[in-house]
Amino acid sequence: MKTIGLLGGMSWESTVSYYHALNVGVKEALGGLHSAKIAMFSVDFAEIEQLQHEDRWEEAGEQLAQAALGIEAAGADFLLIATNTMHKVAPAVEDTISIPLLHIADATAEQLVQDDIICVGLLGTRFTMEQDFYKQRLIERYGIDVLTPEQEQRDVMHTIIFNELCCGKIRPSSREKVVAMIKQLRESGAQAVILGCTEIALLISRQDTDVPLYDTTQIHADAAVAEALSGH
Repeated sequence: MKTIGLLGGMSWESTVSYYHALNVGVKEALGGLHSAKIAMFSVDFAEIEQLQHEDRWEEAGEQLAQAALGIEAAGADFLLIATNTMHKVAPAVEDTISIPLLHIADATAEQLVQDDIICVGLLGTRFTMEQDFYKQRLIERYGIDVLTPEQEQRDVMHTIIFNELCCGKIRPSSREKVVAMIKQLRESGAQAVILGCTEIALLISRQDTDVPLYDTTQIHADAAVAEALSGH
């Protein structure tokens, strides 16, 4: 079994979901007392969040790259960045390490292609919804059209993520707002919706809407388990 490198803490609330999903995935595949081999580094998210909102992405990339080096030194065979937004600095991390990076957008897009989804809604932080590092990867590499909510809804989604979900606050009123966003994306032509922030699945699940949801945390973890067990 390969050792999974997990760069987490952004936020730790969703990193818990990653750790659980990775271990459950290995246990289901191998049975018995098997669990995932994981080399993990968890950052202080307050430091990263400040760099995000001050548009100091180069510095954020340097911090994650150094953390990734530590994970590689600990014996990881490949790396997961356990967050959608910080894949904005994935190139800086990839340039620093010698082990492969399993990109969250690629794992998600491959599942969408397998399911014949050609137009998808995207929910996440403002950075993920508005900047090109995520959307364009889906569009250019996989031919998937990507829809996002209107500006006001994007602001609401961003606030829910940082002020509530990253702090462990799950509010029914916020769930209703996000369900309304999903409905509107469907009405605009989306066949499904990507939960493109690793915290959103803490708030929304398949029982909340009849629109197909793609939980990037679970998809990323499933891809990592498959990679860890390849050749097993």
